[in-house]
Amino acid sequence: MRIGVVSPLVESVPPTLYGGTERVVSNLTEELVRRGHEVTLFASGDSLTSANLVPCAPRALRLDPEAPDFVTATVFELGEVYKRANEFDIIHSHADWFGFAFAECVTTPTVTTAHGRLDIPEIAYRYRRSARQPLVSISHDQMTFLADVNWVGTVHNGIDTSRFCPRRVPGDYLVFLGRISPEKGPDRAVEVAERAGMRLVVAAKVDPADRDYYESVVAPLFRRSRRVEFIGEVDEAGKDELLGGAYAYLFPIDWPEPFGLTMIEAMATGTPVIAMARGSVPEVVAHGETGFVCNSLDEMVAAVERVSDIDRLACRRRVEQLFSAARMADGYEEIYSRILGRKLSHLHSVASYANGGTSDAGLPASASGR
Repeated sequence: MRIGVVSPLVESVPPTLYGGTERVVSNLTEELVRRGHEVTLFASGDSLTSANLVPCAPRALRLDPEAPDFVTATVFELGEVYKRANEFDIIHSHADWFGFAFAECVTTPTVTTAHGRLDIPEIAYRYRRSARQPLVSISHDQMTFLADVNWVGTVHNGIDTSRFCPRRVPGDYLVFLGRISPEKGPDRAVEVAERAGMRLVVAAKVDPADRDYYESVVAPLFRRSRRVEFIGEVDEAGKDELLGGAYAYLFPIDWPEPFGLTMIEAMATGTPVIAMARGSVPEVVAHGETGFVCNSLDEMVAAVERVSDIDRLACRRRVEQLFSAARMADGYEEIYSRILGRKLSHLHSVASYANGGTSDAGLPASASGR
């Protein structure tokens, strides 16, 4: 199958540091190429891929001081994609709603994965404006915020598990990883660590939009606490070492998280997750088995004392079974074939081989992507 994959240009594919959507795009693209698809990736020029790369910006926008703004760069990227639409059987866009107007001008079908939050009215309006466009959610919870659109399935995000080494022995610190912002809850992570009496390592980026929050709220907390070590962003090797060496991973969010890639990255190293029950969390974390799904900070603090009850290898097995790149590709292959009205029996057999003799690519998308 000839597939055009459209990535956001904010980060490279894969990202060198922080970057959730672009990392998912990389994992999916590499797995689709491995399965024999002819994949063209539209992404920043510093991306590394086995697909045919079409550079739509010299470098990742966030790391390029001379880059144009996001909207300008994205519009020109999509112009390049849809000029070449007849080269593909299907276009898979990860560039949010920006591609809808372009997609309606060509006969090549487009499927769009919604990676962001959908609970804000102005965002929902943009999706409803092109309600017939095929959409994929990354969690079942995410799609509940947007009715009257063309949901064609749910495919949970997947990772390359070979990049994460499972550890049987827990470390002696808690970890917070990702982005410093109010909805991610770094201030709540500090409170949990203080009340639990444990060291907290924070590996996170600070976006310009969150700089005031960091300077006025988070930085003073970090300075006052003798338990917090703020190390900034980490690369893939650093992430594996940091997560794998932790006692538990804190995910104290205060928003409807669409997925939360760091949760499965932590579990892939064997580290249990202690998270607030918002958004996708109950879909990702098996309460009492791979971590704890909590309804308050009090429950998160209490959960720290129960982490020793968790089998760290069970955390790893859950990721391998439900959140691998192969499982994610199974879900998307099924959706591609359904949109195109094709049976991909050969590709299903390839997927079966890749998964050790079993494949759920023929199941409904909501099942095959889980």
